[in-house]
Amino acid sequence: MSLVLAIDQQLPMRLAGSLRCEPGQLVALVGPSGAGKTSLLRTVAGLMRPQNARVLVGSSVWCDSAAGVFVPPQSRRVGLVFQDYALMPHLSALDNVALPLRGPRRLAQAQVMLERVGLTREQMQRRPAGLSGGQQQRVALARALVRQPQVLLLDEPFSAVDQMTRQQLYGLLAELREDIAAPMLLVTHDLHEARLLADELVVMAEGVVLQQGRADAIHRTPRNPRVADIVGLANRFEGVWEGPDTDSDAGSGWLRWGHEPHSLRLPVRDKGRIPVGQRVSWVVPGEGLQLCSADAGSPDGAGKPPARGLQLNVSLNQLRHLGEVWLLHLRCDTGPQAVFRLMLTGPQVLPLHVGQALRLCLDLDMVHIMPVRTGAGTALPGQVQDAR
Repeated sequence: MSLVLAIDQQLPMRLAGSLRCEPGQLVALVGPSGAGKTSLLRTVAGLMRPQNARVLVGSSVWCDSAAGVFVPPQSRRVGLVFQDYALMPHLSALDNVALPLRGPRRLAQAQVMLERVGLTREQMQRRPAGLSGGQQQRVALARALVRQPQVLLLDEPFSAVDQMTRQQLYGLLAELREDIAAPMLLVTHDLHEARLLADELVVMAEGVVLQQGRADAIHRTPRNPRVADIVGLANRFEGVWEGPDTDSDAGSGWLRWGHEPHSLRLPVRDKGRIPVGQRVSWVVPGEGLQLCSADAGSPDGAGKPPARGLQLNVSLNQLRHLGEVWLLHLRCDTGPQAVFRLMLTGPQVLPLHVGQALRLCLDLDMVHIMPVRTGAGTALPGQVQDAR
């Protein structure tokens, strides 16, 4: 059964937009603090009664403000996993999981579920205070799943544990998903976590749903500059749209990089949606940038320029080691004064040093242009931009 939510309210806080989650699908709600992510989860769970909303699970109407329908939370089959576990401190792990069950086999059902999440018989008899943070979260997850919920809601479930435990819980959730047929919503501040676990992202800011779609699609084509910033697109620049390229085939146009009349002009894709003279913000994802092997000073393993590529002279300003990858800050010496950020791994990094002159290839086919408008971070009530 699909979960469909549409909401438009002003009080007690602004919430607007819509989302959809299919059976067995995990959708991550991402955005800054105060974006309204947890409030949307509370709306689905029935813990908050919205001014104007509609919540459907399959053919069941859980909330329809216009029709005066509001199913109370205890009547909604929702599994909810909290950031702080919310376990009963005076009960054992086994009793915590059995709490929402009824009937003579409730303890046996709870035991099966706890075994499924990796707890031993001995650990099942402990109270929460006698369990590690990761074990407590496994109990909370088991409690949420034991009733076979119609919707599973995860409110930053992994933020209170250390990185090693978090990786183990990621693996556990991936295993459990094979047996979960319910729609799943995950609230997280961690973009890496969202991309790792979720099938789709819902990007939010200031209570408004800005865009829903696959992470890779949103990364390539964010709806507006606000979305680009939220999903971490570091290479975002300003410019002016000059219109179609009349000397070329249809589908090509000119982007002026910067606002000066004699700024560098880039031949990019033209989708015919932006008026001539419109101020724009444009982005290029990391996969649209590479160091070129155009001269002897380029590092080993540098790639060949793309078919529609622009080569820029750059200087290496910063080189930072981030574990398995290196982050390069490259100052552009051709065209506007700008800094590109590029992630590299492997042998390409070894010969590099700060101050080195390099050649950067920009794949023009991967440039995505967004108009800059007043209020560009807003969405129409009840609507959502999809990036599928």
